[in-house]
Amino acid sequence: MSKTAIVTDSTAWIPKDLTTKYNISVAPQVLIWGEETLNDGVDIQPEEFYARIKTAKVMPTTSQVSIVTVQNIFNDLLEKGFDVLGIFISSKLSGTIQSAMQAREALVRGREKVHILDSNSTAMAMGFQVLAAARAVADGANVADAQAVAEKARDHTGVYFAVDTLEFLHRGGRIGGAQRLIGTALNMKPVLALVDGRVEPVERIRTKSKAIDRVIELVAEKTRGQFPVRLATLHANAPQEARALLERATKAMNAAESIFTEVSPVIGNHAGPGTVGLAYMAGM
Repeated sequence: MSKTAIVTDSTAWIPKDLTTKYNISVAPQVLIWGEETLNDGVDIQPEEFYARIKTAKVMPTTSQVSIVTVQNIFNDLLEKGFDVLGIFISSKLSGTIQSAMQAREALVRGREKVHILDSNSTAMAMGFQVLAAARAVADGANVADAQAVAEKARDHTGVYFAVDTLEFLHRGGRIGGAQRLIGTALNMKPVLALVDGRVEPVERIRTKSKAIDRVIELVAEKTRGQFPVRLATLHANAPQEARALLERATKAMNAAESIFTEVSPVIGNHAGPGTVGLAYMAGM
């Protein structure tokens, strides 16, 4: 029976112990900072990113995973005898899916063994899809079955998050439907969601603490009546708020799995420091 390997990109930011346990390959997104080209999570980690951004005279930009990087990962896995399932950031947020498809087309052999799925998401909302597929593989699923699990998981995952400012999303061109909140009262904290692969506004809340309260309420509403509930934080240089959020949400929803994690530097560059959110998978 053929073996199956799972590939994702660095914006999932799945904790290292889990990517190691399930042998998940991670293709790094790219951060461009002046003359430097940095691989997300390889050449730069979140702590260094936020320290640098405080004093940066030139702000970084981002670029999708290179075709060559994905091709090399695919080739390596194929040579080891694996079928490959790649689950990547929403095509409405990044060109990564396109890079993966071009990488597959560039393969000399084994193209038919590489399957690519648009997560329609990012951060741990995508991470839960990746983990669902990887856990299925660990239980003996083949690549087709693992893809079916990931597709089902895609319909059972989501994310809500509160940002300190819309400036970063606006500057990076990832603001989606939240564009209409630009220019609203500066002291209002937007609560946003990923809807059909795009950033969309949910509400504007007067304070950060109330915005975080609302994030918990929204996830509780989305997961009500579904079991198990799996939760993960996402935060951009706001670990204390994120840890408190996860503890409260875990108790409120009796979560079967709770993962404390942050966002990659590339996502942090778009969301902006201070962002705190909650990703979920419910019913599987």
